[in-house]
Amino acid sequence: MENVEQEIKASAAAETEAEVKEQEQPETEEQVNTDGDDTVAQLQSDLAALQAQLKSEQEQAKAALESMARAAAESDNRRKRAEADVERERKYGNEKILKALLPVVDSLELALQHTDKNNELLKGLYEGVENTLSLFLKELNKFGVEQLNPVGEPFDPNLHQAVTMLPSNEVKPNHVLSVMQKGFVLNGRVVRPAMVAVAKATEPAKKDETQQNTVNLEA
Repeated sequence: MENVEQEIKASAAAETEAEVKEQEQPETEEQVNTDGDDTVAQLQSDLAALQAQLKSEQEQAKAALESMARAAAESDNRRKRAEADVERERKYGNEKILKALLPVVDSLELALQHTDKNNELLKGLYEGVENTLSLFLKELNKFGVEQLNPVGEPFDPNLHQAVTMLPSNEVKPNHVLSVMQKGFVLNGRVVRPAMVAVAKATEPAKKDETQQNTVNLEA
């Protein structure tokens, strides 16, 4: 009898233990699932934080590169402006001095125009002034100075200043007929335009005058 009771108790205890295990098993699996979800959420949160930090670092790096590019461009522009200023000073720094010397050239040329080179008494004076003027212009040419004497050349408003227009059969219309005052150019820049007279086409005789002359001849 005792053996039967012991067997019944043992069987009951085994069933109870099995029920307990069955009850505990779902709870363990649920706990594992909960822990896994928490881990994924944490990883996703960490990933989002790293992505935000990376984006911030990239924006800062981009801003720094743009700032460096602007600084380099500004520095290059300052360098170019300084070089342009130096080049401009080199080419045109003597412009004021040249303008002060132009009346000297004009005076020498005027002296030649009013001196009779065929006069034996004035021949030596003429040659001396001529040589002085030639040497003077040669030295000016070393500094980029060119003289404008455009007789017979097409009129150029950038280089010439028209004082008057005269009819001419010898020079083409809109060409320089004569030069009243020579011009000067310094390294391509006009310091003083040449003062010129420009040729224009001669006007044909009026028809009425031609008919009148014909009538007079017939009379």
